Amino acid sequence: MDFDFAAIGAFLSVWALPAILAITLHEAAHGYMAWQLGDDTAFSQGRVTLNPLKHVDPIGTIVLPAVLIFAKVPFVFGYAKPVPVALGRLHRPRRDMILVAAAGPAMNLFLAVLSALLVHIAGLFPDVAAQWLQENLFNSIFLNLLLAIFNMLPLPPLDGGRVAVGLLPDRLAYPLARVEPFGILILLGAIFLLPIAGRSLGMEIDPLHWIIWMPLEWMMPFFHFLAGV
Repeated sequence: MDFDFAAIGAFLSVWALPAILAITLHEAAHGYMAWQLGDDTAFSQGRVTLNPLKHVDPIGTIVLPAVLIFAKVPFVFGYAKPVPVALGRLHRPRRDMILVAAAGPAMNLFLAVLSALLVHIAGLFPDVAAQWLQENLFNSIFLNLLLAIFNMLPLPPLDGGRVAVGLLPDRLAYPLARVEPFGILILLGAIFLLPIAGRSLGMEIDPLHWIIWMPLEWMMPFFHFLAGV
């Protein structure tokens, strides 16, 4: 297999920085919120930091996305090292866990807004630099919105699942919480196996379109408006 290293380098130059910032700040936001609410576990382990190496999971952040990219699958899936949270150390565990879980996607939304606004400044740079910066910023908008939407799916261990567990009454929260060990397998099954099963039945089943791409397409015009395009 021949690799076009120039093309790979160009691809990485406009995607690597937005991806690293989106993942790093997402995880740091979890840790910072937990620290502010009484749990210093993540802080004491050095996870409230902008150092991406503290948040990278070798398999989930590097190997898995790389394999999916080179396999040319329609959706790239990955994950960072989870931030540890000691529920018993939080001031008000149920309420505070909602805030800790929501902090990551909230950070991604903030970064998407900031990236859109910074597009206005990119035009002040020379042409080549302006184009490179604009590509990074638009990729940052896309990646941060994608992370926010994906992580807010109401399925533990995703952030949205933990928010749902905190908000739902006990009779619904407890069964949902027990799904957490199997949540990623359920998600991967929905993403990869349901479309295959649908095609075998002559049906078009595309969970990604319903739960990811439709919300993303609905939100993008607002961020393009912020960016002035």
